[in-house]
Amino acid sequence: MQVGVYAFATQDGLRPDELGREVEDRGLAALMFPEHSHIPVSRATNYPEVYGGGELPGFYMRTFDPFVSCTLAASATSTIRVGTGIALLALREPVNTAKEVASVSYLSGGRFNFGVGFGWNADEFENLGVPFKGRHRLVKEKVQLMKRLWEDDVASYEGDLVSLKPSWSWPKPIDGPPIFLGGNGPITMKNAAEWADVWYPTPPGDDPLLTKSAPAFRALVEEVGRDPESVAIGCAPGDATREDLNTYASNGVAYVNIGLVTTSRDDDLRRLDEIAERAQDYLAR
Repeated sequence: MQVGVYAFATQDGLRPDELGREVEDRGLAALMFPEHSHIPVSRATNYPEVYGGGELPGFYMRTFDPFVSCTLAASATSTIRVGTGIALLALREPVNTAKEVASVSYLSGGRFNFGVGFGWNADEFENLGVPFKGRHRLVKEKVQLMKRLWEDDVASYEGDLVSLKPSWSWPKPIDGPPIFLGGNGPITMKNAAEWADVWYPTPPGDDPLLTKSAPAFRALVEEVGRDPESVAIGCAPGDATREDLNTYASNGVAYVNIGLVTTSRDDDLRRLDEIAERAQDYLAR
C-alpha cells in the first residue's frame, strides 16, 4: 500500500513546490490537489457530512489551481506522483483539460494521477451554467473523449453530451494516466467499477475503514465484467492513525492519501511529520 497526501494548498503555508519536496523527503508516495475554482457566496448546498458537515471551511475558497500546483510539485521532485484529487471535470472543458493532463504527465515523466469527481456543490454548477443532474454521464463522456486524445493519432468522439471532430493533439501522456474516480455512494461505485482505474472515496462515516465497502466494490467490478484485480481501491481520509492504515492495507486498499490544509510553514511541517510517523511501515526509503 502506498501512503501520500492530498493538500488543500493555499497562499498560507508551504508552496506546492516546497510541499512536494517535503512530501518526497519523508518517503511519502504522492501529493494530490483538490479543485475549486470559486465558491459562490450563495450557500444553497449543505457541506456534506462525510467531509465534516456544518459551515463550509474557508480553505475551499482559497485553493490554487491543481494543474499549476502539480506542475510546481513535479518540477521540484523526482519520485513522488502528483495528481488532481480531485478535478471537477463536469465544470471543465475536456479538450483543454486533456492537454493539461498530457502536458503534466509528459513533463513529469509519467508521475501524474488524474483524479476526477462528479462534484457535490450544486451552487458551483448553477454559477457556471452546467446542469447538476446528469453530471455523472457528463463526466464519463468527457473522460472517454479525453482518452481518445491521449491514445489516438487522429482523435474523434461522438457522445450524447460531448463530441470531438477528428483532431491532432500531442504530447501524449506517459503511463495512462490512471483515472482515480473520487466519491462515495452507489452511483460513484458503479461508475468506478465500469470505467475507472481506481475507486477513490473519502471513507463514509458508517464504514470509515472500507471494511464493508471494499468487498462490495470488488463484487461490483466483477458484476460489470472486469477483473477485480484490475481496478484498485484508494481512499482520501481527512486523517488516519497507524492502526487505520494497517486496516486499510488488510482490506486491500492500494492507495491512501491523508488530508492536509496548508496554514503555516511550521504547522505544515509538523503535520507532515505526523503523517510520515504513522505511515512508517509504508514509506519508500
